[in-house]
Amino acid sequence: MQIDEDQLKKFILESGLISKTDFNSAVKASEAKKQKFGNFLLSEGKISETDLKRMEAFVLVIPFISLVKEKIDLAVLSLIPEPIARNDNIVAYKKSEKGLEVAMLDVDDLPVIDFIKKRSGLKILPRLTDTASIKSVLVQYRKSLKAEFSNIIQKESKTSDIGSFQNNEQLVEKSESELKQMAEDLPVVKIVDSLIDHAILQNASDIHIEPGEKDLTVRYRIDGILHDAMTLDKNAGAGITARIKVLSNLKLDEKRLPQDGRFKKEQDGEKISFRVSTLPTFFGEKTVMRILKENTHGFSLETLGFHGEGLERIHGSLSQKTGMILATGPTGSGKTTTLYTMLDILNKPEVNISTVEDPIEYQMPRVNQTQVKPEIGLSFANGLRSLLRQDPDIIMVGEIRDKETAGLAVNASLTGHLVLSTIHTNSASGAIPRLIDMGVEPFLITATVKTIIAQRLVRRLTATKEKYFLSPAEIKNLSKVVDLDRVIGFLKTENIIGANDAWDKIPFYKPVKSSESEDGYSNRIGMHEVLKVTSTIKDMIIAGKSQDDIEIQAKKEGMMTMLEDGVYQAVLGVTTLEEVFRVVSE
Repeated sequence: MQIDEDQLKKFILESGLISKTDFNSAVKASEAKKQKFGNFLLSEGKISETDLKRMEAFVLVIPFISLVKEKIDLAVLSLIPEPIARNDNIVAYKKSEKGLEVAMLDVDDLPVIDFIKKRSGLKILPRLTDTASIKSVLVQYRKSLKAEFSNIIQKESKTSDIGSFQNNEQLVEKSESELKQMAEDLPVVKIVDSLIDHAILQNASDIHIEPGEKDLTVRYRIDGILHDAMTLDKNAGAGITARIKVLSNLKLDEKRLPQDGRFKKEQDGEKISFRVSTLPTFFGEKTVMRILKENTHGFSLETLGFHGEGLERIHGSLSQKTGMILATGPTGSGKTTTLYTMLDILNKPEVNISTVEDPIEYQMPRVNQTQVKPEIGLSFANGLRSLLRQDPDIIMVGEIRDKETAGLAVNASLTGHLVLSTIHTNSASGAIPRLIDMGVEPFLITATVKTIIAQRLVRRLTATKEKYFLSPAEIKNLSKVVDLDRVIGFLKTENIIGANDAWDKIPFYKPVKSSESEDGYSNRIGMHEVLKVTSTIKDMIIAGKSQDDIEIQAKKEGMMTMLEDGVYQAVLGVTTLEEVFRVVSE
């Protein structure tokens, strides 16, 4: 919706907002400066922003709305995430059968309108507003939740002294019945629901609720990075923790020992699991909720970031009837998603697939999934032992944690099963000494392990990235930490660049803030190294060679290291060099 400048001038003159003399001089000055007439009047103080926006709305034949004193319902406000509202000056204020009414400063911003339409699934009805209205509503994002917390604190403190201190040292203890009553109080239920809804809306993977000396901090982990969501009065902690414990079926009056639990929620037709952990700290119980979306969304190895020789090696291993495929990396590096994607490829009517997991993160049709329950003796080892009596063709063990599980997984692969599992190491070659440390004999490793995948997750750039080229100094510095000759070789082999291209002609990209993301990143993708256990590497394992020696040999045989894959992804414009080095800091 473009504003007709001539029509705007006519309406401003007829409105009497400025004198005819001022009008004529402003027309000449704005044309001389090649500046929009309305913006010139605003910069010269001849007209207020509110009056200008009213005139623009009149020209565009759309309503002007002032939200300075309006209290907007949190459910409607949350339809546009706070970062987008702040960066693009757009807020949702009313939802009806006709659609979602949004107030904005610039109705020409079609990409953000389209983005919100896709995100909310509603028809968008744009309205013009002024800066004061936008600022007023932005304050409500944080105040709305805080106000709910404040209300419950004030309400409860009158009757029960929640979270108050005795002698500034010891918390007043509550009985289990009092805690249960507190957790079922409607405002507390609404608060916790709002916390969870906000986290899901922002695609957070974890919610951290952390008590401090004077306040309570709520943080969301989004795309692998923790962000402060809000800081609340410390007294809010007791009600929130009690509510989460009720949902997770945990002991309300146990505050001295850590507890683990889980619960489920369905939102917009999607099943979401929450893994809950409470931990006693000096200032009270810290609660962390891991958010797991149960429905898999058709991942493929390519969409996870696998490519070239590494992708071929994985497909080769998956075509085998026996052996082990291991995914390695720290917690939260996407190992389980990689395993599920491989299971999805293997999931055919002619095979029986069984898993033993902790927890079951995604539900898969035709796959027999077993949840580990250590409290009743169902460990990974016991679960795996039972699975072997269920006539499986393919077994997935959530994690190899100890000697017993490692031994059973190796024996399963020796007796005619394909075994997929994860193990905590920093690199692919590091999985071999880790297995030996768990008591697996080297000759058994060479007989069973076919492929080892190591991975990390890096944030993806949005479409509004900015291209740049490395300077000679930057190329020199980069060559000190990564073998650029090997990387350019991979890029040429996979036809990403021309045969004669050099590093000074190869583009990289920087993040740019947009309506989609406040920092220029959205979602994550994996960078990987895929080690194939070849005959040469088998000989090295038997000879007791170090993981460094094994990695050198794997590189000679064509393995792209994680750092090299990161630079490769940066050249593709998927991520940035800064993000790669942030993640692969070791």
